[in-house]
Amino acid sequence: MIKHVVMFRFRDDVDEATRKTVRETFRAQILALRDKLPFVRAIEVGFNVNGQETWDICLEGVFDTLDDVRRYSTFPDHVSAAGGLKPYVQGRSCVDYAC
Repeated sequence: MIKHVVMFRFRDDVDEATRKTVRETFRAQILALRDKLPFVRAIEVGFNVNGQETWDICLEGVFDTLDDVRRYSTFPDHVSAAGGLKPYVQGRSCVDYAC
């Protein structure tokens, strides 16, 4: 099994109302992938409640193989969800690890 963990940080100039809209849209689009991609074992998107930390959004997915992570990351609906988030973020970090 592979855990795919991605964290995003909003740009400082993105206001709270926009952050909320962008977060919720991104979450809905990512969670919709569960029904479209049978190789997604689990996926969730959470929002940081600790303002003293660096990252604002965390995505965690579970896949059987790293190839499945790659198929997920190139799926058009995933590309669209990431593209909708990209203009608002200034940082992204990713770790894929075997579990």
